[in-house]
Amino acid sequence: MKTRILRVDPAAVDAGALGEISAVLARGGLMAYPTETFYGLGAAAFYARAVARVFELKGRNRGKPLPLIAADLDMVGKIAGPLPDAFRALAAEFWPGPLTLVLKAAPDLPAHLRGPGGSVAVRIPPVAWLRKLAYGLSQPLTATSANLSGEKEISEAADVLTSFDRRVELIVDGGRTPGGAPSTILDLTTPEPRILRPGAVPETKIRAVLGA
Repeated sequence: MKTRILRVDPAAVDAGALGEISAVLARGGLMAYPTETFYGLGAAAFYARAVARVFELKGRNRGKPLPLIAADLDMVGKIAGPLPDAFRALAAEFWPGPLTLVLKAAPDLPAHLRGPGGSVAVRIPPVAWLRKLAYGLSQPLTATSANLSGEKEISEAADVLTSFDRRVELIVDGGRTPGGAPSTILDLTTPEPRILRPGAVPETKIRAVLGA
């Protein structure tokens, strides 16, 4: 496999580039891509074999399902549900943005995307072209860092190439990413919401929205 490099301006990814990226994912390929923090590994989430390859490349424990990014609230509603009362207020305040919500998975969500207790972790990202990509594919994308499990996150496409050359079909080179805190992960499947991973959205802001 030859890894292709596609250079883009993350603030202005045009329709042609989106079409090229979509074509790779639609045939079960993998991409490394720039996010608002670091580079991530992306697969079209409904392709079980592509998702399995992400686990293999990262050396990730299969018991830790991959978080997903969705295009919009309609897509979230198709992969998760029923949605708890707190969901709408949190989504309205923090999406698009760095808050990952753990929700009950929809009954027909593929088994390879389900987490413990039949859950799914999802967010709507602030990166517009990623939302457009998911919308065009009519399915969510995997959202996990482009590194080996336990190693440092990567901010440069050249370093992604060092780790994943000939192992992914495409590297979307958007230049150096800004780094920063990861998304906060909030579990809404329990009687009381609980933070599983502190991150970019502080607990104080979440509590303010929830009125607690």
